[in-house]
Amino acid sequence: MTRTAIIAAMSGELKPLVRGWQHKSSNGIRTWAHRDDNLYVAACAGAGQAAATRAFAEIEKDSPIDLVFSIGWAGALTPDLAPGTAHNLAGVIDVQTGERFRCDAGAGELWLATSPKVADESEKRRIASTYSAALVDMEAAAIARLAQMRGIPFYAIKAISDPLGAKLPDFNRFLSQQGQFRTFRFSIYAALRPWYWPSLARMGENSRKASQSITESLSNFLNE
Repeated sequence: MTRTAIIAAMSGELKPLVRGWQHKSSNGIRTWAHRDDNLYVAACAGAGQAAATRAFAEIEKDSPIDLVFSIGWAGALTPDLAPGTAHNLAGVIDVQTGERFRCDAGAGELWLATSPKVADESEKRRIASTYSAALVDMEAAAIARLAQMRGIPFYAIKAISDPLGAKLPDFNRFLSQQGQFRTFRFSIYAALRPWYWPSLARMGENSRKASQSITESLSNFLNE
């Protein structure tokens, strides 16, 4: 029986996938499990590499992992990636260290950059130019590194929540040190700034579509 780990940052990224799975929460880490011929365990602990590492450790503490996926929302670094679309990635680049981690056989052609912060348009363009990446997230490099250290297959499936030119608030100021998004504080901030409402509404819809696209892409990949 294969034990597959599926790691995201936020529960919303996993919502369509884990519907009906067994759920539990401990120390700020949420996990879901489903068993058929194989065992699938999904986890999220917040944004950033430290949170992804905690999620990985939570899954691994019960028994070894045979296969791991980093999934979730990502920002587009090029204008040709449509919001809501999922992409099976060729590899991950850690922009802090310059390390490159290639996904295992059967992956796509686009590369994902992992940044220590939520990237605005200016930072997206810098990352695209420097690393020739097409998408950006905050977690995948940590998961790729842990998989490489353990010699287990690694894959990344990310879907576009915000296009290159999206005019959005600075989300970094609403992330705790543990990578948790301070929803209440952000809601108050956004409520007082109606000029952000249209772009936030679009991002919400894009994120919903992105989560569904990830679920479909992951299911197709596993069935193959």
